[in-house]
Amino acid sequence: MSLTCQSSFQEQSGSGKGALYLVATPIGNLEDITFRAIRTLKECDIIAAEDTRQTRKLLTHFEISPQMLFSYHEHNKAASGPELIRYIIEGKNLALVSDAGLPAISDPGADLVKLAVEEGIPVIPIPGANAALSALIASGLPTDRFTFIGFLPRERKEIESILGAFRSSQGTLLFYESPHRVIKTLNILQDVLGNRKVALARELTKRYEEFVRGSIDECLAFLQDHPPQGEYCLVVESASFQEEQEQLSSWWKDLTLEQHVAHYESEGLSRKDAMKKTAGDRGVSKRDVYNALI
Repeated sequence: MSLTCQSSFQEQSGSGKGALYLVATPIGNLEDITFRAIRTLKECDIIAAEDTRQTRKLLTHFEISPQMLFSYHEHNKAASGPELIRYIIEGKNLALVSDAGLPAISDPGADLVKLAVEEGIPVIPIPGANAALSALIASGLPTDRFTFIGFLPRERKEIESILGAFRSSQGTLLFYESPHRVIKTLNILQDVLGNRKVALARELTKRYEEFVRGSIDECLAFLQDHPPQGEYCLVVESASFQEEQEQLSSWWKDLTLEQHVAHYESEGLSRKDAMKKTAGDRGVSKRDVYNALI
């Protein structure tokens, strides 16, 4: 990707192009929306929405009447994306919204942003509510480092593969999950990551907002007595520093001695230095490694 530099207000410079605005919408409570977001939605010529029926309710509530309301979602992005970009090039300002929260998070908005950047179109974020970060800051778990994973795939094998990559990594993990899959997902999390501390957040910013905090075992027991309802954010504690270090120091355990040495040679080390480094990893003398390989 070549270097680009954008001024957020360059659409006013007379280039003739419009701009792409990424507008955050409420995640539950209608008061989640900002004054700036409302003004932007009123001023833009076009609004592109994940679900136009859902967005129309929001626009009606705030008395917003765009010139055009377009559908833009995962299943029509290939056709709709270039068309929306063409409108912006022709001078229209376009606001992209999702059903709730920030666009381009767990929706195809990132694809539209990529197209806009390639065409030199200004991309302007209008920040606001986000479910994952709202759940994180109220979870009681560390917030200094975290990874947003979003929705997990449906197949158990694929889920285990993704979770396995984070088994020993530092940083709180954030997931989205539907009510009919949350128990299954928690069981897989426990099998792969162990009985970690978690926070289940649902109905965020709505009247019946709820946080359930405890071990995975405890949360599963709670859900047996209180059947899941509403969309969930799962916040999962990370591995300990000791677990991370143990994983980092034992990456080679499934390798043969020859494969271990070959790994370092592939990084550019000489045969002699590769054997020396291998010996250090394994806690043996360099002579032992040499004798084993001759």
